[in-house]
This record gives sequence, C-alpha cells and structure tokens, in this order.
Amino acid sequence: MAEKLTRQFIAEKAIVHEAPVLPAATPVDRTFELPTRLYAATVGLFLAYIALMGAGFAHPEMILPVAIFAVFIIAGFGVPALWVRLQPDSGRKAIGWDKFRAEGIMTLTGRCKARDATVQVLILPVLIFAWGVAVVTIAALVR
Repeated sequence: MAEKLTRQFIAEKAIVHEAPVLPAATPVDRTFELPTRLYAATVGLFLAYIALMGAGFAHPEMILPVAIFAVFIIAGFGVPALWVRLQPDSGRKAIGWDKFRAEGIMTLTGRCKARDATVQVLILPVLIFAWGVAVVTIAALVR
C-alpha cells in the first residue's frame, strides 16, 4: 500500500547539502593502443581496394558509387581518429612504433607480440585487397 508522506517527515529524513556533490572525474582512454602506422595501413588498404575496383571496372556510371564508398571509408576511419582527440584530454596517445615493437600489446588473452598484432590487424584488409586483385584479373582475362 502507498503511504502519504508529509513535507515535515521528508524534511526530517532528508540530507541537505550546500553544494551538489559531483562524482570524481573518471580517466578516459580513447586511444586504440595501436601505432598510427597500423591504422593508416588499414585505411590505405581499404582505399586501395576501392581504387583498384574503380580502375578495374572503369565506367562513367561507376564514378558516384566509388566516390561514395571512398567517403564512407574515410568517414568510418576518420570519426574514430577524431574521437581520440576529443575532450577530456587524458594525456594518453597511441603508442609509438618502437615501443610497440619492443613490448607488443596487451589483449584480453594476454600479451601479444608486435608481429602477431600486426598480422591480426592487417589480415582482413590484405585479404580483401587480394580478393579485389583476383576479381579484376579474372574480369580482364574473360573480356
């Protein structure tokens, strides 16, 4: 059942603060803890795939779809790159290439060597680019 509470009862039980109590700021780490080179290589391979497909299947009607795909890739990787630079500034930056090669990177399953992490990051873009090369080659041979 509901019970009606009077203002006086609430005033007796309430804890009144002079100023609002704000929670302590939580440190925010928006870096992806990978060197910028790996990020740039991923973007480069995806854009190279789009350029390869655009050149391999060159047709005036393909200009707009290829441009749209390129803009989507740039936006898809550009927004997270901007996200890292947003406030609050935690003072953290992506690790440098030398530190990455020396220490590797910590993952949920443990420390991963730089070579292994590089393969994991770049395997999909490389396979997609290789698939594009194969498709364009087959299309050129069939014509």
